[in-house]
Amino acid sequence: MNTKSFSIPFKYRLLIPMIVVLLIIIVFPLAYSFVISFQDAEIIKIGQGSNFVGLKNYIKVVSDRIFWIVMRNTVVYVLISVSIEFVIGFFLANLLYNKKTFGRSFFRSTFLTPLFITPIAVGLIFRFLLNTQIGVVPKLLQLIGININWFDSKLALFSMCLIDVWQWTPLMILLLLAGMESLPEEPFEAAIVDGARGWRLTFYLTLPMLKPVILASIVIRMLDAFKVYEYIYAITRGGPGNATECMQYFIYRTGFTYFRAGEASAMSYIFIIVILIIVIILFNVLRREAKS
Repeated sequence: MNTKSFSIPFKYRLLIPMIVVLLIIIVFPLAYSFVISFQDAEIIKIGQGSNFVGLKNYIKVVSDRIFWIVMRNTVVYVLISVSIEFVIGFFLANLLYNKKTFGRSFFRSTFLTPLFITPIAVGLIFRFLLNTQIGVVPKLLQLIGININWFDSKLALFSMCLIDVWQWTPLMILLLLAGMESLPEEPFEAAIVDGARGWRLTFYLTLPMLKPVILASIVIRMLDAFKVYEYIYAITRGGPGNATECMQYFIYRTGFTYFRAGEASAMSYIFIIVILIIVIILFNVLRREAKS
């Protein structure tokens, strides 16, 4: 028998360490958490064995009113944050793309600064900036007769969205600006010759030609926004009540505060399914727009 026919090509052997690492840090935890989502697993009882309970954890999760409140908070958070980030990001990217913009190079680098700060640090910064007793922002607003409690039950979730907008709009600017700079110049030159100027170029040329980049930017930001945890942990811990509790923090609290690992795993997989449905719908809608 010719053993050479069974040998693995060298270029594929180079991938083996990476595949092993991925199996250890991604595939194994996913498989293990999927298994314990069907068990009455508790962190404080690890090593003592768990009983198989079938779909009990999943039924308990979807029957919990708080779970759906948290899911609604998460979806609202993502929609508001990403929408504002796209609008502001597109506007600023369009300004920075214009070669006539004053201080173009300076602002290109300055706008990226929030991306270099860790989210937990951003959360702590805004926790003090927006604090009604010692915060700079409420004190300045009081000077003009405006009293706002940024973390009351009505405004707290929106405040979390604004913090996300502050940190992650630069990423949207970066992605959209890269897309704009890759666009061909000929259609713009022809449109200018025909008399098109300003917003007409933006809405009739830039936006349609930029649809694939817009699709990628929105999907990337949505996937990242669904994972919000640091701001919630650093500022509100889900409060007041459940007003700002989002899914990642809720799963953490269920698994590591109440030690119900089986329920936390079930929540995680339900959350994954919801995210996949939303992203697939969005992707198909925007892809049809890009092809039209």
